[in-house]
Amino acid sequence: MSKSLRLSEKWFRRGLWLVALIFAGFLIGLGSAIVGDLPRVEQPLALEDFMDRGAADPLRQTINQTEEARKAAQSELEQTELRLDAARQANRNARETFSNWLSTRHATQLPDQDAELIARTKSLDALKAAEDEAQKKVQAQRQRALDARQAQARAREQLSTLTREAGERLQKESRRVELRVFAYRLALTLPLLVLAAWLFVKKRKSTYWPFVWGFIFFALFAFFVELVPYLPSYGGYVRYLVGIVLTVLAGRYAILALNRYLARQKLAEQQPDQVRREELSYDTALARLAKTVCPGCERPVDLKNTEIDFCPHCGIGLFDHCGKCDARKSAFSKFCHACGTVAHGVPNEPVPG
Repeated sequence: MSKSLRLSEKWFRRGLWLVALIFAGFLIGLGSAIVGDLPRVEQPLALEDFMDRGAADPLRQTINQTEEARKAAQSELEQTELRLDAARQANRNARETFSNWLSTRHATQLPDQDAELIARTKSLDALKAAEDEAQKKVQAQRQRALDARQAQARAREQLSTLTREAGERLQKESRRVELRVFAYRLALTLPLLVLAAWLFVKKRKSTYWPFVWGFIFFALFAFFVELVPYLPSYGGYVRYLVGIVLTVLAGRYAILALNRYLARQKLAEQQPDQVRREELSYDTALARLAKTVCPGCERPVDLKNTEIDFCPHCGIGLFDHCGKCDARKSAFSKFCHACGTVAHGVPNEPVPG
């Protein structure tokens, strides 16, 4: 149809489409902000909200205490192990010295050294006792460290069980919140889509059509694009089902419109030639002629063939002759292209002098 429009009208229409796109852009921005802020209507969830605090707090306290006890036992164990090593080394050195001295005594057979033998033996016994005591302390510290680790492991296991149960409750509640937020978004976007469908059917050719189309673009974007990132696991079904419903409705509308159009065309083709041409608007006729189709039945016609004056399909007149200069012209032209006379052979009225 653009070939039949005046140049200024073309630019006005382009500007109005730009208005529609800009209007849709602002609506989309507003809709994105609203849809993005919808989760704020729900309280944020945290794992601690679903923990049994009466059971979890003592377990955490036990874990901290046993951790401190384990570190203290480990530090003391390192000290006692050093003391044990020292006691063992002292005992070992004393026994080597005693063994050398005893060998010397057997060689000399001096009876006056019996008292020293007893003293050395008591000294060795004391070193052995010190080593045994150090060994006991090491074992005690190892037991303390082991007890602390086991107590800590038990507390951690119990806390892990509580955390796992809280996580399951959190997951269930998060899913319920997700469904509610999705319902909010769906309740916001679905009516927009329904309203856009109504506007498309009723108002798309109205005076304010740029705003109508801008709203339609916004509604389609809001439902099929803005809603997608927030769909739950089965939310895709909603989108596809709505798409199917819209496709069926659009298809039904197109089928009915086609049938109505064919019925109108069939009825129109039965009307006299003059009546049919008067019912066609000037712009519509020019637009169809520009596409080399008959303005009446919209079937292809070879308009370049100078022998064709009537549509071979419906019989409507396509070309006639000027009543003044007899030039062959389009039957839908308002003026003769050769002499400028008003169509249908009506001469221009002379201007009174």
